[in-house]
Amino acid sequence: MNSSSELSFPAPAHWIDGRAVPFDGPVIDVVNPATGAVIATVPDGTSDDVDQAVSAATAAFPAWAATEPAERAAVIRRIAAGLHERGGEIAVAMTAEMGAPRSLTGTAAVGLPPMTIESLASVAEEFPWSEEIANSLIVREPIGVVGAIVPWNFPIQQIVTKVIPALLAGNSVVLKPAEVAPLAGRIFAEVTADAGLPAGVFNVVHGTGQVVGEALAAHPGVDMVSFTGSTRAGKRVSAVASETVKRVALELGGKSANIILPDADLKAAVTVGLASAWTNNGQICGAYTRMLIPAGLHDQAVDLLREAAAEYTVGDPTDESVLLGPLASEAQRERVTGYIERGIADGATLIVGGPGRPEGLPTGAYVRPTIFANVDPNSAIAQEEIFGPVLAVIPYTDDDHAVDIANSTIYGLNGAVFGEPEHALAIAQRMRTGQVDINGAQFNPFAPFGGYKQSGNGREYGRQGLEEFLETKAIQR
Repeated sequence: MNSSSELSFPAPAHWIDGRAVPFDGPVIDVVNPATGAVIATVPDGTSDDVDQAVSAATAAFPAWAATEPAERAAVIRRIAAGLHERGGEIAVAMTAEMGAPRSLTGTAAVGLPPMTIESLASVAEEFPWSEEIANSLIVREPIGVVGAIVPWNFPIQQIVTKVIPALLAGNSVVLKPAEVAPLAGRIFAEVTADAGLPAGVFNVVHGTGQVVGEALAAHPGVDMVSFTGSTRAGKRVSAVASETVKRVALELGGKSANIILPDADLKAAVTVGLASAWTNNGQICGAYTRMLIPAGLHDQAVDLLREAAAEYTVGDPTDESVLLGPLASEAQRERVTGYIERGIADGATLIVGGPGRPEGLPTGAYVRPTIFANVDPNSAIAQEEIFGPVLAVIPYTDDDHAVDIANSTIYGLNGAVFGEPEHALAIAQRMRTGQVDINGAQFNPFAPFGGYKQSGNGREYGRQGLEEFLETKAIQR
């Protein structure tokens, strides 16, 4: 592959025991959602392929687990450098396979993954791998073989947030990329080999969730499964994995509330809130998809939203000026369109967008970015994860009402509060969610990320993200 606008991809293959393993069985087409063209194929893997990868990971585990943490961190830092070097082609692949605009992939595929890896490596270098408590030696040890199942919305970053801490902890890994956006998995594998990661420590098996994902979750040789995806799929992974009582870490759906307080800078809050709701075409689990506005400011906020929405161009995702491309697939387009139609049917006020394709885009998985106002907090578009560029504006009466609405869904992944800092902090502490951003605060790669309720369990990033992949042993003496 190369970093030009032309994408080429090797023949279908898994990556097992440090090399590409050619596959001559059925394949899965990788479709460009902007054009409908098939841009690559990957194996439609089987449980036998999972067996081979788990065997390779099992064989490689003891030596890697015995490697000094500092040496593991050195390898991981070389992976960061390799991903940075190949960031251009990863960005091209991400745009081609799932429609993310190039205005986003420069950060999502080039800048963020190496930064995340560097932060995790520094955490591992300072981590207390053992400590004394009274007459006990407490040691932290790798779990074993980790199955990592990642989604399609941020392909390389999702790989990094699971695989890197697992490797730093001393585990070996079998990765199942999303079949919609699998191309980053091969590039990542090649980078690990170039960085000197021993053969078998990292493996990739392509295929569907129903076959390869379930085989990984069920496999007796897999000691832990880390999954990111929908709540529905996460429940299935958890159920299958329970048969072997393996550890399961789940990062699932979200319906994040953005509470804008009466003392907020309204224009700034609305602008940042819309950007979160529509970034990556709205295909972000932590997007601020519910904007909660004081009832007396509702109409003013709607006017500001109309103004802000006019700045968002929809079109060819390879055009650097475009902010919104297609959704990741035609199936996703149909799903999101269904929710837009449901919002209208349920009586929400359509402010921007609506059902149908954007003007001038008769083909491709495009939807019209949409804003609804006066949304009933109990309606489908306010309660269910849409995973598209659809924002629900919900009026509230006072702080207690806002918090009640924010906490009213089955989810608890992310959230935001805009307002006077101390007031905003008090509200944030009442929200039942894994993280809250106050006044557009900057992302912190050292802070844990994960959900409450049906948004999952476990944490990624930082020290807590490393600890997810470790066992604790107490030795009394």
